[in-house]
Amino acid sequence: MKVKLQTKSGLFDFDVRADETVLAAGLRQGITLPYECATGTCGTCRGRVMEGDARMAWPDAPGAARLKTERGDCLLCQTYVSSDAVVRVPSDTVHRNGDARPLPDHGRGELTGIRRLTDDVMHFGLVLEHPVRFDAGQFVTMRVPGIAGARAYSMVNYDGETDRMDFVVKRKPGGKFCDWLFEDAAPGAEIGFFGPLGAATFHPEEQRDILCIAGGSGIAGIMSILDHATEIDHFAGHRGDVFFGVRTLADCFYLDELSDFAARSGENLRITVALSHEDAGRDRHPDFPLIRLDTGFVHDAAARAMEGRYGNPLGYVAGPPPMVDAAIRLLISQGKVPTSDIRYDKFG
Repeated sequence: MKVKLQTKSGLFDFDVRADETVLAAGLRQGITLPYECATGTCGTCRGRVMEGDARMAWPDAPGAARLKTERGDCLLCQTYVSSDAVVRVPSDTVHRNGDARPLPDHGRGELTGIRRLTDDVMHFGLVLEHPVRFDAGQFVTMRVPGIAGARAYSMVNYDGETDRMDFVVKRKPGGKFCDWLFEDAAPGAEIGFFGPLGAATFHPEEQRDILCIAGGSGIAGIMSILDHATEIDHFAGHRGDVFFGVRTLADCFYLDELSDFAARSGENLRITVALSHEDAGRDRHPDFPLIRLDTGFVHDAAARAMEGRYGNPLGYVAGPPPMVDAAIRLLISQGKVPTSDIRYDKFG
């Protein structure tokens, strides 16, 4: 099938496979369609089907709450067409001709490296059929046979072009993918993915200090950024400040890796873990002296530590929506960081 896309910046035509959404088809072919989560939660990828046969796979998606479906409104990440169609999107759109950044595509991988980091946090990897390229800070959406819908997870690792991607997931009550991963998943299980996606990315050529604020499993993309930055010795000439929020000391994870990043980067990389549900009781982790501790919500810890020393950083924020919103307000109001210099992922 073919989709004719009507946008503020012109008309675009692209092919759509029967088994892919309009969003995936457009992104795969270099059309810069609007999106954030790509899973139905945020509502950013709204459009309107003007002509043709289309259905939304998840009509009750949280992001669809304000749509006028009787007029053809839809979420592109949930919309499948069964005929040629005309779709209107209220945004400026371009075609990424000659863009060096990796285009998203469909792929498959085998589950590997499953290990619990805490009672409700799991690390796992995918060994890929074909190598992929992605920017540090990006994510993919995953599908597992027998479980409806897609889930978005950021890569923890970074290695340019790689045949493996690593992830971390925090278990959510009633989460079917989480239940499968924690209870039934076995090495070798096949997982389909689409990506890479996301614009909360690190680009060394920008030559900037970085300030990262993450809550819970939101640390995933930050880990990828630190992996890349540390590997190229970015912190030899630039400052990095990382604030990682968890509930208690027992809920901390990736401390070995974070401590290693700090050790390899000297005093220019400062990593602080903020405990929201217990008193830290000391200013350094008892087993990882390079990791600072603070008490309270992670954005409050960042506010205390960064007062008077923001400079001109790029801000990276990832985690639950309330935490992300609070951190963005902090960066804008206290840090005077322009919105164009703030890159974020909300985990709904």
